[in-house]
Amino acid sequence: MSLDENQQPLLQEEEERAYDSDEKVLVIGIDSDAESSGTVLPPFSWKKLWLFTGPGFLMSIAFLDPGNLEGDLQAGAIAGYSLLWLLLWATAMGLLVQLLSARLGVATGRHLAELCREEYPTWARMILWIMAELALIGADIQEVIGSAIAIKILSNGVVPLWAGVTITACDCFIFLFLENYGVRKLEAVFAVLIGVMAVTFGWMFADAKPSASELFLGILIPKLSSRTIQQAVGVVGCIIMPHNVFLHSALVQSREIDHNNKVQVQEAVRYYSIESTTALVISFVINLFVTTVFAQGFYGTELANSIGLVNAGQYLQDKYGGGFFPILYIWGIGLLAAGQSSTITGTYAGQFIMGGFLNMRLKKWLRALITRSCAIIPTIIVALIFDTSEDSLDVLNEWLNVLQSIQIPFALIPLLCLVSKERIMGTFKIGSILKVVSWLVAALVMVINGYLLLDFFFNEVTGVAYTTAVCTFTGAYAAFIIYLTSRGITCSSWRGPPKQIEVE
Repeated sequence: MSLDENQQPLLQEEEERAYDSDEKVLVIGIDSDAESSGTVLPPFSWKKLWLFTGPGFLMSIAFLDPGNLEGDLQAGAIAGYSLLWLLLWATAMGLLVQLLSARLGVATGRHLAELCREEYPTWARMILWIMAELALIGADIQEVIGSAIAIKILSNGVVPLWAGVTITACDCFIFLFLENYGVRKLEAVFAVLIGVMAVTFGWMFADAKPSASELFLGILIPKLSSRTIQQAVGVVGCIIMPHNVFLHSALVQSREIDHNNKVQVQEAVRYYSIESTTALVISFVINLFVTTVFAQGFYGTELANSIGLVNAGQYLQDKYGGGFFPILYIWGIGLLAAGQSSTITGTYAGQFIMGGFLNMRLKKWLRALITRSCAIIPTIIVALIFDTSEDSLDVLNEWLNVLQSIQIPFALIPLLCLVSKERIMGTFKIGSILKVVSWLVAALVMVINGYLLLDFFFNEVTGVAYTTAVCTFTGAYAAFIIYLTSRGITCSSWRGPPKQIEVE
């Protein structure tokens, strides 16, 4: 270690941490002291799993945000059931990335933004911070507009888009209010919101009466055609959210464990893996509900290419009718739950990103307000500009998807470099096989998003000046990615807790 035992507590007091000690959920002490401090992993405990349950469900919200729902409905309307297999595998890839993020947080006791601050020189970490903030703002605009669309639906159009954005901005204060009641209460609220999405979209799924045989064939048999390539890229591209990679590595630190105790770290990794997998299975089912409803109702119709988040509710109402409860409002409630939950987790992620990269010791309400303002102010401007045109909102959404795609390497590459280093992870570094698989997944995601970027710019950008600017940006962008990949991790002053010491 570069710090002795007396220096380490002092550093922890001076630095910004994801959670203060009095905010963490205590999970140690359920078993006997001998079992907790032994070298053998204790048997599985449902009680411990329950205490570790929470962070994975907050993380899974990013897989259910309005941007993902729009990707689902467009994939279903244009490609039918044929891309369900890709949705499954994209979720599996997202799960792998999130498990690595959780592993990093548990093994080191620090989250990804904090480690980037320690491991990269000032100029590089400032670029990483700016990119993370841009990714968060881009995601937040989509999420806030999704909530505003839901509010407009549920108010029968009385509340305009800009007013819905303003109402959604208040979730910052809801978040701060919930935080005062503890981590578990906040997690319970998100569990309720996920439950609302499951019930509403499940209701729509039941109303649509999809073909069971087509559903299972779509999941089991890979199909891809030139006509559906854009939707396929969208399905994969919107699964891995850059800010969510930062978020999960911080969320897992809400549980109080001894990061120097090998057995306790192994236990935490095991329970977080089970919990995260369960959460993403639920998110996959909800995404499948949405894709299937639009596949059953609009695939092969003239309306398929014109469906977006703004008009989806009305199209559902025209197709499936009112029933016991109008499907338009069922869709609106589910969309509102998705938008509100994702904007609150965006505020949460923004706190960790800002605090980790800049080591800012600000009061939580002030940091949340700063984080919220960074996204809400441009979102209100966007809502005022684009409120009158559905086509304009679709164009905006395309640009925001491009913004998200650009940011993905700046979260994935540092994560994979960190979890591969014994100096950082100790005995919990990933093995050779998992390292190869992880880099292959990362490369696949980056290539797919690279395709999306090139296709978008070639179609949208014209003129010599614009082309020159795009080429210059692309060169600088590629150079920084190469730098991150080749340099790996250097310039470290913090060596992490001593993982190689055998537990007595």
